[in-house]
Amino acid sequence: MAKTAKETKSADAKLTFEKRLERLEALGDEIRKSDIPLDDAIKAFEEGIKLARALEKDLEKVESRIEILMNGAEDGEEEKPELGLFDADN
Repeated sequence: MAKTAKETKSADAKLTFEKRLERLEALGDEIRKSDIPLDDAIKAFEEGIKLARALEKDLEKVESRIEILMNGAEDGEEEKPELGLFDADN
């Protein structure tokens, strides 16, 4: 029985980023098989596109969160934290 788009989206939301990335990689491997029926390849491609878009949104959220933390906007800090990542003394 095929899942509806709403059921698929709900199930995807419950998976961790890592699990969804693993699924995307598995879909890529599946599509590369030479003996896969065209309909199955298209379904896998469709699912992969949806996963890729969801993962991209997740990454954008993480980047935004990191930017907020680095700029100190969350707790009212004016200065950027010094992490020492690019100091010449290291």
